[in-house]
Amino acid sequence: MTATHSPVDPKLLEILVCPVTKETLEYNRERNELISVKAGLAYPIRDGIPIMLPDEARVIAD
Repeated sequence: MTATHSPVDPKLLEILVCPVTKETLEYNRERNELISVKAGLAYPIRDGIPIMLPDEARVIAD
């Protein structure tokens, strides 16, 4: 089974913030992730659902 890149509801993207910094997130369509620049974290989106857990986030290298 492969991961699907389900689109995320744009209204959801407008209200989501990083749970660590409380700052807005950037949507990376190619990687299907929500990026918190300030925290240096990328939160995955699985089946159209953002996984907003810091333990599940990918650390972004500077």
